[in-house]
Parts: sequence; C-alpha cells; structure tokens
Amino acid sequence: MTTLLPRRLLLGASLAFPLARAVAADAPPEPASVMGKPDAKLVVKEWFSLTCTHCASFAVHTLPEVKAKLIDTGRIRYEFYDFPFDQVALMAAEVARALPAERYEPFIMALFANQQRWAFAEGVNPQAELQKMALLAGLSPAGFQKAITDPAIQAKVLADYNYGANTYQVDSTPTFVFGKEVYRQGDMPYAEFEKRVAANGG
Repeated sequence: MTTLLPRRLLLGASLAFPLARAVAADAPPEPASVMGKPDAKLVVKEWFSLTCTHCASFAVHTLPEVKAKLIDTGRIRYEFYDFPFDQVALMAAEVARALPAERYEPFIMALFANQQRWAFAEGVNPQAELQKMALLAGLSPAGFQKAITDPAIQAKVLADYNYGANTYQVDSTPTFVFGKEVYRQGDMPYAEFEKRVAANGG
C-alpha cells in the first residue's frame, strides 16, 4: 500500500486549485475505464496510481483472475479511477486517457507490467520511456504531447482524484470500494478479494 503525501506537495501548487474544484460532491465523474456487465451484482471501484508498486502487483498478480472469475462471469462490474500521487503518474494517466477506449486497459496493464523499467530504472527518463510505450499503443508523438498538456484530460484525471479523496477518503493506493465497503489495506490476493465481493453481495 502506498500512502500519499499532502496533495500540494505531490501535484504542485499549479494543480491544487483545479483539484479542489474538479467535481461536485453530487456529480461523480465517469471512471477512467469500466470492465464488466452493466447488470452485474456488485460494482467494485479501484483508485490507483500508475507509479504505485502495490497497484502494479495487484494488476499483474490478482486482476487477471478477478477478470476471469468475477468480471467476465457477471458477478462484478469493475471501475478504474485515477489517483496519481506524483507528476509521472499524472502524465501516464493523461496519456492512457488519450487512447481509444479499447486500448486503455491493455495500455495500463503494460505500464504496470513494465513499471520498473519505464518509471524507476536507474538513469531512465520516464517521459521518454512513456512516449515509446504510447507509440506502440498507437499514439503519435504529437498526440502524446497533446495528451500531457490538454487541460480537459487533466481535469478528468483530477476529478477522479477529488472524487476518491472527498467521497471515500482515499489517501493511499490501491484503494477499493466493494459496494459500500471501503478497503484501504492495499494489494491483496484473489482469495481475499473474492471474500470481499461475496460479503458485499457479489
């Protein structure tokens, strides 16, 4: 589980104001992406940061089984919400949202699977590495630059952040919401995830 530092330190003073007004309390934002059927028994929400190692562990080791056994079978509908805790994660979230909807999930899964290489490797330039991965996903260099400077895309990312922080008191990643239960203990194995789903009617 990655615990966040104060938002002003992480996102910078220039982002603090749009963050605070990103979304009204009675108008939840659209999730970054959704997997599953509209009539699933339970909605599960995840707030994640693309530079969070615990989020990457969950995505690589647990989410594939969740998808096969709980999402594809109609037990849950899974909603992704951005919660970037640094500028690199914010940039990655913006790039992911610039892709066509069908490429979003494969792209963020690739980012998680290769997180150490593009985000943390010694001497690496995260922006340059991210641009290479975006190009493989079909986003041109011009599209990449537009994505990371587009106020509309940034507003959507920050709306997710604000919604999580204000509505569910999200302050670490990954945080999950199983119906009405908020789970803030971070990464978990499939058995624990399924237990939470069953306990909340899924």
